[in-house]
Amino acid sequence: MSDRLKQALRMTPRLLDMYTAIAIREVNDSLICALVPLLMARYSNLFPEKLFLYEVQKRILELMLAGFNRSPSFIALLKKPIVDRLGEAYDSPSKTELALQLCWAIGEHGGGGEAHKDAARELFESLELLLYENLSSSRVRLRESALGSDSAKSRKSSQSRLLCFVVTAIAKLATYHRELLPRARVSLTKVARSRISDARVWKRACDYLGLMNEPAICLSILGPCESPSKGMQKLGTVNWSEGGTEMISHLPFYLLGAQEGPPHDFSFMDVLPGS
Repeated sequence: MSDRLKQALRMTPRLLDMYTAIAIREVNDSLICALVPLLMARYSNLFPEKLFLYEVQKRILELMLAGFNRSPSFIALLKKPIVDRLGEAYDSPSKTELALQLCWAIGEHGGGGEAHKDAARELFESLELLLYENLSSSRVRLRESALGSDSAKSRKSSQSRLLCFVVTAIAKLATYHRELLPRARVSLTKVARSRISDARVWKRACDYLGLMNEPAICLSILGPCESPSKGMQKLGTVNWSEGGTEMISHLPFYLLGAQEGPPHDFSFMDVLPGS
């Protein structure tokens, strides 16, 4: 590798930092929306130098996620390229990481928001497909990992990490769009009943199924903090900055050790033991 190439590789991440700062601050939404698919396509097609690859991919993800955070509707508008990237999740480790980050964005921003129900449904279906494909292949990967090869263990870890994000995205989408809740229950129940190789995925699915039985708590944990249209606080969300010394709260009895009866005082140790 020539000295000039080494210098170019060192300079590129810094130039991308400047580009990202200017793009998010100065560029209009239409140009950012057009840029995101280019970032997705470029993410796994970079010069294969280890440090350069890590630094540039990190900045590409930061710019892409910053664009989604600025305008969540981009997720609905860019549904087709996002679905395509999810379909390539296991083509290479870099594509797996990109798919994982896209799953996070889909769940975090409700598939584009409450106004984009059709796009959210199609994204939900893509997540379902990715989940079911992984569940069917997990048995094969489990047998491979039992042989003890490093590559098999790496694939197993990568699959489990992606599945955790897929399960979370499914639960969050169903929290944003209540019409998807029955399908989300079916998906998570299949995970909970499957003999999946990683206990983390199984536990996460079980936790979300339990949360869905408590709509207010589920909305507080998995839903948006504020309503995008009215800026109103969602039911079940505690605004700690406005809290006083006392509050009235509806808590499930199992959290308070089945202390039934009239209203009574409780401490946070009753709700969060060992914290």
